Amino acid sequence: MRYQAILFDLDGTLLPMELEPFAKLYFGALARELAPFGLTPETLFKPFWAATKAMMGNTTGKLNADVFWETFTAMTGVDRAQVEPVCDAFYAAGFQAARAAVRENPLAKEAVRLAREKADKVVLATNPLFPMAGQKTRLSWLGLTPEDFDLVTCYTSDRHSKPNPAYFIDICQRLQLDPERCLMIGNDDKEDMHCASAVGMDCYLVTDCRLPDKEKPWEGPMGTFAEMVQMLQKL
Repeated sequence: MRYQAILFDLDGTLLPMELEPFAKLYFGALARELAPFGLTPETLFKPFWAATKAMMGNTTGKLNADVFWETFTAMTGVDRAQVEPVCDAFYAAGFQAARAAVRENPLAKEAVRLAREKADKVVLATNPLFPMAGQKTRLSWLGLTPEDFDLVTCYTSDRHSKPNPAYFIDICQRLQLDPERCLMIGNDDKEDMHCASAVGMDCYLVTDCRLPDKEKPWEGPMGTFAEMVQMLQKL
């Protein structure tokens, strides 16, 4: 069976990283950008992560971006119209500071090329918690661009997030896909494997930077990134 679409997670899958060092560099750089608005790393931390958590649990029907900013501005008192453009500019430039926490992946471009060869559509199914500028910057560290995919999810286009299976349903509706003819490739047992398989997708767990679900470990197909590329070659 030829897949209608192959979907890739980004962080920890195409882009090898350890989340804690990445988050530390990312958050530190963002805090410096927002200092003129009276936000320090200490006062930024709680509202920023509360707003991020609100996006991950979004069932309001609103765009993730609107959910983020409603939560963030309510907790900080900042004006979205003033701060959002600063954040967008940060994700296109200052976000580069977090690159020091990621590793090279010379097979990433080959994996995307193979997916294009083996399926009708290729999707970057990275959790839509960033603006498109943030997705574009992280892809650039791999020598990839949003144009290498038929769809890149981001917080200004999506209304759900992983681990809500509705996130994958939304993707399928937008691209007119049958979930049972899609393959999701990711590194997170819960957010990628359980979430995508819940809507009927085939799944492959990349183990290099695996985020395990201790309560319900993924027991389906899995292997290193290199082994996943070999799997794609055999499709």
